[in-house]
Amino acid sequence: MKCALVTGGSRGIGRAVCIKMAEAGYHILINYKGNEAAALETLEAIKAKGGTGELLPFNVGDAAEVQQVLGGWVENNKDQQIEVLVNNAGIREDSLMFWMNEAQWGNVLNISLNGFFNVTKQVLNSMLLKRYGRIINMVSLSGIKGLPGQTNYSAAKAGVIGATKALAQEVAKRGVTVNAIAPGFIKTDMTAELNEKELAAQVPMNRFGTPEEVAEAVAFLASRAAGYITGEVLNINGGLHT
Repeated sequence: MKCALVTGGSRGIGRAVCIKMAEAGYHILINYKGNEAAALETLEAIKAKGGTGELLPFNVGDAAEVQQVLGGWVENNKDQQIEVLVNNAGIREDSLMFWMNEAQWGNVLNISLNGFFNVTKQVLNSMLLKRYGRIINMVSLSGIKGLPGQTNYSAAKAGVIGATKALAQEVAKRGVTVNAIAPGFIKTDMTAELNEKELAAQVPMNRFGTPEEVAEAVAFLASRAAGYITGEVLNINGGLHT
């Protein structure tokens, strides 16, 4: 059975990606940290589309927990390969740096940057042995151009972009591609508190994007058709920044 692991898969972009990858024929491993009810809703949405999946709860920022849960799954399911990894888990704790405390800095970097390392490390060896794999990292417009009030988030996502480009070169000969997707303003829980009308006016397309539009790009980069694309960052921001 071919599997796709989506971290932060219970809501928003993660949920849309889970559903889209299920439609592409993958058994979905839905990772989440604490919101089991939302994760179960994602699983039900997958089943409604005729797909299959299972919940895989762990905190991506906790290396020991990732080793225990994800490493344990890999060890106990040697007949099932994780062909696609979507590193989507991330948090925002916005603040001007003048007021930002160490916890706000550390928490955001730990989930996005350390989380990328912790999770990817667990699935990479199998991809290399099978000489096939797709790793797609969810970054952000913030990691490309920087956004005020998001020094921590911008640093975390920029770090993942650098790691994407480096890892892509390390594993290309083994048929594993590593790419990143940088969404701009997308209609999710994470952007619910933003002034959508005011911010959409800054976007050439004059609207926020949808999680489904991001999921379509993930599905393409995860496909065999994208086999010669690696080390790239795809912007999905309605023309806000190129």
